[in-house]
This record gives sequence, structure tokens and C-alpha cells, in this order.
Amino acid sequence: MSTSKIFKGKTLVITGGTGSFGNAVLNRFLHTDIGEIRIFSRDEKKQDDMRHEFQAKMPEVAGKISFYIGDVRDLASVKNAMHGVDYIFHAAALKQVPSCEFFPIEAVKTNVLGTENVLTAAIDEGVEAVICLSTDKAAYPVNAMGTSKAMMEKVIVAKSRTVKPERTKICCTRYGNVMCSRGSVIPLWIDQIKSGIPITITEPSMTRFIMSLEEAVDLVLFAFENGTSGDILVQKAPACTIETLAQAVTGLFQPEHEIKVIGIRHGEKMYETLLTNEECAHAVDLGNFYRVPCDKRDLNYDKYFKDGDTKRNTLTEFNSNNTELLNVEQVKEKLLSLQYISDELAAWENR
Repeated sequence: MSTSKIFKGKTLVITGGTGSFGNAVLNRFLHTDIGEIRIFSRDEKKQDDMRHEFQAKMPEVAGKISFYIGDVRDLASVKNAMHGVDYIFHAAALKQVPSCEFFPIEAVKTNVLGTENVLTAAIDEGVEAVICLSTDKAAYPVNAMGTSKAMMEKVIVAKSRTVKPERTKICCTRYGNVMCSRGSVIPLWIDQIKSGIPITITEPSMTRFIMSLEEAVDLVLFAFENGTSGDILVQKAPACTIETLAQAVTGLFQPEHEIKVIGIRHGEKMYETLLTNEECAHAVDLGNFYRVPCDKRDLNYDKYFKDGDTKRNTLTEFNSNNTELLNVEQVKEKLLSLQYISDELAAWENR
């Protein structure tokens, strides 16, 4: 069944919906037969900006958007947005590594307890499906942001065990860096180029998975259509070094622009992991995606002292060092497919 048919006449909530992911979903869905999209977030200014933006660029369908002020930390405000909802894309999060490092409890409140609230409200209201967005930083976490997201994933999987999937399906997606998303490094570099100052990179040999916002939406939709409750879904994303990414950006805007190395920030890894070695033991290869099914074993541990599981996949850890590494020209090609880059290049050339 096509996605447009699945969502026909349905009501979708996007938590943290004023962010880059929420905007991408609106651009993808507003011209379909979806009934209503509710944007749930705590920033009234961003909601007002989004309201005016879509009224201006899509006046014929902007009426499908409803805005709900609230905070995932507050269960009552979450429940207020859930009446009559069919599906939820849970994107609300604190995701900046340094800020979470300095304020870890704030990351716990939003990423862990906020997710618990969203799932509790969804189950209480009989929402059909919830797709939660996680990050590669949740695999082997070394920073507060990744640790909070790892705990978020544990909450998701645990919740999936306690509710019948025919009542509420709960799945999780895990992906790497989304190019040109709000607060990410590429917009920062473009601003630095415009200002005539060197672009700053942390460590040239550091590798990161890269994907577009459209691919992020595709992954969520794949999980929505193909996931089983408790699953973590991962896209087989390519990666590149930070130096390659920086050279691709400067090559498009201003070749030979100075690149300045400033050193690794608080809590950063040299490479990211999308599937741990332990998850690979039972991951399912779905072509362009991996599926990590929920461990359905119960709390009766005693039997596992006698009966183990001898089966194991040959797949090993999937990380940004052992995936396909793109060169500068390949990264340029990927960047040029993004509307944000096209708009910025047009403005740069007409300056």
C-alpha cells in the first residue's frame, strides 16, 4: 500500500515539529490526502514563523496544519494534543552534544522522560503507531546526549513489550548526521564563508554518517510501513571525513577558502556507530536498511544459565569508518541535491 493511502484522512502529530524534520514532513505530506498534521512544540515564535511560512507558500493546504503549544516534559500538555490522533512522529529532543554535556539532566528530562510521556499519552489515547527518532550517538554512547538517547531507546523497547502492537505499534529509527538541519555544521560553515572568516573544523580525520532530510523522512516512513513493534530501524548510510565535507562545501562556494582546525569539542567521538556489535548478532538485513528486532525474552533469567542461543549473524559493528566513504566530488553531488544548498548558492552567486 502506498504511503499516501495509509495516511489518507489521518491525523499525524509531530513532536518538536518546528524543527528541520517537521518542516521536511510538512513539505512531503501537505499535498497528499492526509487529514491533519499537528505541530507540537514549546516555542511559540517558531510556530508563528512556520504558520506564516506555510500560509504563504502553500495557502491551499496550510489549513491542514494545527499548532499545539506544549512540552514533552509535561504529560498533561502532551495528552492535550493526542485526542483523535492516529500516528505520531516523535522528533522532540535536545540534540546538541556540548549543551547536553553541560546540562545532562536537561537531556534526561527531554529525551528520556519526554519520550516516556509521549508513549504513555499515545497508548492511553489508542494511537495506532509511534515512530521515534534516535541517533547514531546512542550506540556505544560516550557523551550525555548519546547516553540520554540510548536510554530513550530502552524506554521505547520496554514500552513496546507492555502494550499490544495491535493497539499501539512503537518503533525507533536511528540515523547519523542530517545535512543542513538546524544547528548542524554546514549552515555554520556557509555563514563563515559569507563573513569572510576561516571555516572551523574539529578534527580532519573524524568520520560521520551523512544523509539528507528527505532520507531521514524516508527512514521514518520505512519504519512506519515495515517495522514491527519494538524494532530499531537503521539506514545503510554512507559517511565521509570532516575534512572531505569541509572541502566539498568550500569547493562549491569559494575554493581555497581557509579551513581552520580547532580541536575536538566536549563529548565528541572520532567515528559514529549505527549498529553495535551486540545488535549485529540478531540484526536483519533488509537491503537498504537494517532491522534490530526487540528482544522478546522475559525476566525469567534462570533458564538462560542452561539454554543459550548459539545463532549469531556474521555482520559486525556498522560504523562511519567501515561504511562507504565518499570522496569530495561525491559529497558535492549529495550537497547539490539539497534545496538549502541550491538556495544558498543562488544567493551567493547573486551577492
